[in-house]
Amino acid sequence: MRDHGTSGVSPGVVAAVERLMRRVEDFPVAGVQFCDLTPVLADPEGFDAVVAGLAAGHEIGSVDYVAGLDARGFLLAGAVALRLQTGVLAIRKAGKLPPPVHSRSYELEYGAATLELPADGLDLSGTRILVVDDVLATGGTLGAAVGLLDDCGAVVTGLSVVLEVPGLGGRDRLSGTPLTCLTVA
Repeated sequence: MRDHGTSGVSPGVVAAVERLMRRVEDFPVAGVQFCDLTPVLADPEGFDAVVAGLAAGHEIGSVDYVAGLDARGFLLAGAVALRLQTGVLAIRKAGKLPPPVHSRSYELEYGAATLELPADGLDLSGTRILVVDDVLATGGTLGAAVGLLDDCGAVVTGLSVVLEVPGLGGRDRLSGTPLTCLTVA
């Protein structure tokens, strides 16, 4: 399942996401279809299927941490970390952690943002990390997370997301890092 697409993803996972996901037209702006994963996460069977899909291909002991991106990625990463019997890292938006922090700024389609990790009390040098998030769109946030972890000396062994929005270049921006997407928008 650690591939550059959805091949090998359980049809049950795809069916659960498609059945439960809410699609909202013209949100957050006109012309955009928002894919709301909240109903998937609220459904016990749907949530379990998604967590199993995100963890698939990663054996217990294959990663030292599962990192989740602020904020829905926290929910997913915590559950995947439990399944893989490892620790979880919360990669935070700027200003949510006390200093000192490691930070990485990046451009969004509508501005700029920064991700942070604590600089004290957590040595990530040489650790193997699986990064988990809900959606891959342009790849800016996931790319910044990979860069931030690299700056901290960690090795990102893979990226797992629930949903990919095709045509926005996210996959291309992340080439070189194993990527698993459970389904596409």
